[in-house]
Amino acid sequence: MGPVHGGDMSDVVIVGGGLAGLVAARRLAAEGADVTLFERRDEVGGRVRSREVDGFTLDRGFQVLFSAYPAVREELDLDALDLRTFAPGATIARPDHRSTLADPFRAPFAAIESAMNPDVTLGDKFRVLRLRRELGNADPETLLDGPEESIRDYLDRRGFSDRFVENFAAPFYGGITLDRSLSTDAGVFRYTFSMLSRGSTAVPADGMGAVPAQLADRARAAGATIETGIEVSGVEGDEGGATVEAGGETVDADAVVVATDPRSATDLTGVESIPTDALGCVTQYFSTREHRSLDTGYRIVLNASGGAPNTVAPLSTVAPEYAPDGKALLSATTLGDPDRSDEELATAVRDALVTWYPEHRFDDLELVATDRVEFAQFAQPPGFRDDLPAVDDPDGSVYLAGDYTQWSSIQGALESGQVAADAVSGEI
Repeated sequence: MGPVHGGDMSDVVIVGGGLAGLVAARRLAAEGADVTLFERRDEVGGRVRSREVDGFTLDRGFQVLFSAYPAVREELDLDALDLRTFAPGATIARPDHRSTLADPFRAPFAAIESAMNPDVTLGDKFRVLRLRRELGNADPETLLDGPEESIRDYLDRRGFSDRFVENFAAPFYGGITLDRSLSTDAGVFRYTFSMLSRGSTAVPADGMGAVPAQLADRARAAGATIETGIEVSGVEGDEGGATVEAGGETVDADAVVVATDPRSATDLTGVESIPTDALGCVTQYFSTREHRSLDTGYRIVLNASGGAPNTVAPLSTVAPEYAPDGKALLSATTLGDPDRSDEELATAVRDALVTWYPEHRFDDLELVATDRVEFAQFAQPPGFRDDLPAVDDPDGSVYLAGDYTQWSSIQGALESGQVAADAVSGEI
């Protein structure tokens, strides 16, 4: 591959085939740019990927799609993804105890059970309904704004009890933010709570990898070229364009969008404001007998006692396609990067399930795979958005796309691709 020079159309190179890069590629190609996307892996997706192991569909760590995210509705064909939805709310578990906390407006059959839930106060239930009315109708553009405070401080200010925080908010939003201490910026809580109130929490029937696969198909249909297995080792921008060192060759372009992971983006662009403090997790996948009922009602199970795991998800109950015939698939996610071995963590999961479900035996629970995701999200302390990089912070005709220019989420990644494409279109 030799140097590429612009003709009648502008040449744009996208570095990175995650959600942000794929959105930028499609949008720029649709506007008439000659777009080439380089992805160092053999497949697109970045942090959102799936694989098959022994007939099971395994996502890269436990991930879900919030259907109400504005950018999800703009960029994806949700019908084509054939979504499988979790029931709203959660099952709260601790030794010899389980209870249901559900949204009475969206899960009316669980309303009575949820109203009788002893793990949160009656006042908490009314506060949740008040928040639902307030945040469920708010303009999404305003949800991330507000006082500089943590989720825990926000919940305290809104009058929620310690019982609500410890039994529900810490494990549930700890799973969303990978921060059980709830020290994440409260805007993240407001945004995700609003989206949970408006839409569904789901996975595609073919796994979360179907999301970037669809984005890639749409980018190619718009005219973008996607080349996988090619690593970009250098990016240099100036006012007249940019050059990219890709696969040992030099590529000239009118503009370059760097849409890699945060650490690679920092190395390629020299932008030091890109956040690189990582929050990680470990997700383990287990097989068991088909039709074993964990009494979740299609809900995620929360560990109210703390420790490992933070959450358990009945994946094949929600999405039967995730498991082969005769088998069921569970995922268990532990926050952080624990020192314990895969086998030790698996034992902790079995022990937790035994205490939560004393009526069951789990002798047939088999570990299928373990995903240790070192960089699942970047840290989002109160006020974090004030320090995020702008899309045009790199020198010359080089732009950034990644959730680290917005906030750490699928919404942030997709929206960053939109913003980057708009910035490039305004300059070339």
